[in-house]
Amino acid sequence: MHALWPALRQARSARAVSFELVALYDQRADVPVSTFTDMLAEARETIDVLVYAAVFLHEGFPRLNDLLRERAAEGCSVRIALGDAESENVRQRGEEERFGHGIESRCRLALMHYRPLLGVPGVEIRTHGTTLYNSIYRADDQLLANAHVWGVNAYGAPVWHLRRNGDGGIFDTYAQSFDAVWTTAKPAPEE
Repeated sequence: MHALWPALRQARSARAVSFELVALYDQRADVPVSTFTDMLAEARETIDVLVYAAVFLHEGFPRLNDLLRERAAEGCSVRIALGDAESENVRQRGEEERFGHGIESRCRLALMHYRPLLGVPGVEIRTHGTTLYNSIYRADDQLLANAHVWGVNAYGAPVWHLRRNGDGGIFDTYAQSFDAVWTTAKPAPEE
């Protein structure tokens, strides 16, 4: 059979599960806030967050800014990319999720939460207007990717927890996606 259809041989060698997959959650609401904050607290080199708003982090862990400030003081690079409330893509996302102007309001609220970190050495906060296919929460070699599903609020969409396992894997794909958006993002406004 493989002589006639050699592609079948390749299909059989595919893994059902990636070595990088730690956990898969049906929806972000199933992930305890402590999973996010514990991961960030363990970071020693890199914290990257790519979201439109993710205000659930500050609501569920009011010490988030203190944690990020502490990590930066220990030499960890902290980069936060928030949605630009004025961008067309944010507005469109609100329409698609039938959330109206709520997403724009949440982007503004997120910026208010993070604003006290502006000017803190080691912490950079930017805004972006990209189409957000996934929210990304990275701490060193661990990453939570919140997939975005058309018409579904982020809290109702799946999350996969990844741990980097060598070069060129799924983890690196998300890390490179963050870097690509970061280069287009603008420094967050002071006020």
